[in-house]
Amino acid sequence: MAEDQKNFVLAIVLSIVIIVAFEFFYMQPLREQAAQQAAQQAEITAEAPVAEIADGPALPGRAVAPAPPGDVAAPVDATTMSREQALEASPRIEVRTPRLSGTISLTGGRIDDITLIDYRETVEPDSPQITLLYPQGGPGAYFAEFGWVTADRKFPGRNAEWRADYSVLSPGKPVTLTWQDGNGLVFTRRIEVDEGYMFTVTQRVENRGQTSAELAPYGLISRTGTPPTLGFYILHEGLLGVFGGTLKEIDYDDEDLVYDPTSRAPNGMPDKLGENFNSTGGWLGISDKYWLVALVPEQSAPFEGSYKHLLPDGGGRSVDRYQVDFKRAAQRVPPGGSIEVTDRVFIGAKEVNLINRYVDEIGIERFDLAIDWGWYPFLTKPIFYVIDQFNRWFGNFGVAILLLTVLIKAAFFPLANKSYKAMSKMKKLQPQMVEMREKYGEDKQKMQQELMKLYKEEKVNPAAGCLPVLIQIPVFFALYKVLFVTIEMRHAPFFGWIRDLSAPDPTSLFDLFGLLPFDPLAVVFNLIGFDSPEFLAIGVWPLVMGLTMFLQQKLNPQPADPMQAKIMMMLPIMFTFILARFPAGLVIYWTWNNVLSIAQQWIIMRRMGVRV
Repeated sequence: MAEDQKNFVLAIVLSIVIIVAFEFFYMQPLREQAAQQAAQQAEITAEAPVAEIADGPALPGRAVAPAPPGDVAAPVDATTMSREQALEASPRIEVRTPRLSGTISLTGGRIDDITLIDYRETVEPDSPQITLLYPQGGPGAYFAEFGWVTADRKFPGRNAEWRADYSVLSPGKPVTLTWQDGNGLVFTRRIEVDEGYMFTVTQRVENRGQTSAELAPYGLISRTGTPPTLGFYILHEGLLGVFGGTLKEIDYDDEDLVYDPTSRAPNGMPDKLGENFNSTGGWLGISDKYWLVALVPEQSAPFEGSYKHLLPDGGGRSVDRYQVDFKRAAQRVPPGGSIEVTDRVFIGAKEVNLINRYVDEIGIERFDLAIDWGWYPFLTKPIFYVIDQFNRWFGNFGVAILLLTVLIKAAFFPLANKSYKAMSKMKKLQPQMVEMREKYGEDKQKMQQELMKLYKEEKVNPAAGCLPVLIQIPVFFALYKVLFVTIEMRHAPFFGWIRDLSAPDPTSLFDLFGLLPFDPLAVVFNLIGFDSPEFLAIGVWPLVMGLTMFLQQKLNPQPADPMQAKIMMMLPIMFTFILARFPAGLVIYWTWNNVLSIAQQWIIMRRMGVRV
C-alpha cells in the first residue's frame, strides 16, 4: 500500500507539472506572441513613416521592372499622417450599405476605408465597430485596387485623380469613375456593391487616340504591417486562394512568400518572386480569423495569381508589406476600339451562409474554403449547419448546442446502451474483483489471469466502457473547431454571465465568481512580480463540468488496481483545469453530455439490479 501511495503522489505531481508546463511553455508564449504582434501593429498604426507612404504596391504578376519615377507619389509631409489626415488628403465618395460604411478614394480609385457595421471589437454594445480597410498614406494601410498594367507601369497611376458621377455608392446605385491619360485613352470604372460584402468592378478602356495600346487588367490587395495572429495550428491566418480547384495557403512568415526582384540566383535570374499560380476560375486574398478581403477574377478567364511579401529595406520601406494580386493577358486596344473586364472583391466577415450564397449565385470556385473547416469538414460542416438551424428556431446558440448534444446522444444511443450494459456488468462484478485482489495480493500475473477468466465466464468486455468516450472525441474536436473559426459563434451569448460562447467562462473561483471586486490571486502574483496564470482562473461552468465528470466516474466500475483507480478519479480535476480556458460553448456541451450520460447509465444500472 505504501508503494501505491507513493505512485499516487507521483501521479498528482506529474499531472500538475503537465498543466503548468502547458500553460507556461505553450499558452503563455502564444499570448505573448499575439501581444507583441498587436503592439507592433499598434506602432505601425500610430507611426507610419512618410517613406512608406511614397512606396506604393508592387506591380502585379511576375513583373520585375520597377515603376518609373512618374508613378511614385511625392512626399506629402515631414511628419506622420494619421488615419483621419489620410482620409482627408484625397476627395472621396461615400460607401453606404446596410452592412458597410466607409469611403473610396478618388485619388487612385482605391477601396481603402471600410467598416463592418454589424460587428464590434468586444461584446460591449458601445465598443468600436470593426474597421477592415485603411487608406494608403496613413497607418497600417490595407486596401484593394484595380487597374491596367503594361510591362513596367500601371494605368491609371497611383495618384490619378478620378471623377465620379455620384457621391454615394449603395446597393442598386453604382458609381462610375472616369480618368483620361491625355493621349486619347479614356478609363472608366463602374463600382457596384450588394447588400452583403461583394463589390463588382467593371473596367473599360476606350481608345480615342491615333495609336494602339496594349494593356493587361489586374487587381491587387495590399496590406502594410504584419497583423497579430493567434498562432494556432488549427487556424490559418494569412494569404490564401483557390487555383485550379486547389486551396493554396501561405503564412506571413513563409520564406517562399518573399518578393525581391533585385535578388539573383546562381544562374543570374531573379530568385525571390513570391508565390505564383496560373488558373482559370478561383479567387485569392488575405484572411484573418473572422475577416476576409479577397479578389474574385472573372471565373471564365485565365489569370496569373501572385502572393508577395515585401521586406523592410531600411530605406523607403520600413515595415513589412503583403500583397496578393492577379493579372490577365494583355489586350490590344486599336484606335476607335475599346475593351472591358469585370471582376469582384469581397470585403467583410466570413459568414457561412453568405459565402455559400456567393458560390451558388456567382459561381466562385471553392469560395467555401475561405472558412477553415479543418481536416474533417464532413464533421465540422454538418455540426455547424445543425447548430445554425437550431439557433434560427430558438434564437440562442447555447440552446442549439444543448439540442445538438441530444441529437448526438440519440444517434449513438444503441451503441452507448450496449457499452453501459457492459459497464454495469463490470460494476456488478466489483465485489468478486475485490476478493481476488485480497486473495492474490501482490501476485499481479495470477490476478490478471483470474480476471480474464472471470470476464470470459460472465461475457464481459472490459474495454467496452471506453466506447462512449471514443465516440465523443471526434465530435468534441469538431465542435471546438466550429466554435473557434465560425464568426456566427463570435460574441454569441448563452444565459447569465456567458456573453460569448466562443470565449472561456469569464468567472473565477478566486474572486468568488464576481462577488469580490478584485482577484486575490492576481494581487498575490502581482506582488511577486508575475502575471496571474490563466489556468487557475476556473469559472462556474468548468467546475460544473468537473463535478459531472466525477459523478460519472463514480458510476463506472473501478479498476482492480488501486493506483489506476486513484488516477481515474484524478481525471475530473485535470479536465477542469484544462477545459477552463476552452470556449464556454465547448464546456457547456461536455457538461450537458455528461449529464445525459449519467442519466442513461443510471437507468440501465437500475434495470440490471446494480447498486448505484
